[in-house]
Amino acid sequence: MSSTAGGRRASHLALGRRGEDLAAQHLTEHGLVVLSRNWRCREGELDIVATDRTTLVVCEVKTRSGPRFGEPAEAVTEDKQARIRRLTSRWLSEFGVGWCPIRFDVLSVDCSPGRGPTVRHIRGAF
Repeated sequence: MSSTAGGRRASHLALGRRGEDLAAQHLTEHGLVVLSRNWRCREGELDIVATDRTTLVVCEVKTRSGPRFGEPAEAVTEDKQARIRRLTSRWLSEFGVGWCPIRFDVLSVDCSPGRGPTVRHIRGAF
């Protein structure tokens, strides 16, 4: 990998980390309790698992530094949604959680240069 590609990847990872931090802060400020961040298993990763004390809220976080690649939430395809559902079943099993209401949310974080970041929380996105 070239140093330019490595620099872009590091920048991309830093942007994603910042977006997830902002998303977690947004959820906490709106009364949710974050249970897991970046939970991983063989099949993939869940960005944030939270609860509003009655519902398990599984959150996919998409962060962009501008509009060039479209609205962040557009990146949550049907395949991605199916993977998140499978991962949620694994999370429930790993933590011994029985049946509970589950909601799947998307948090779109816009970190465009020259203005403060914005978080758009799409509840029940899929």
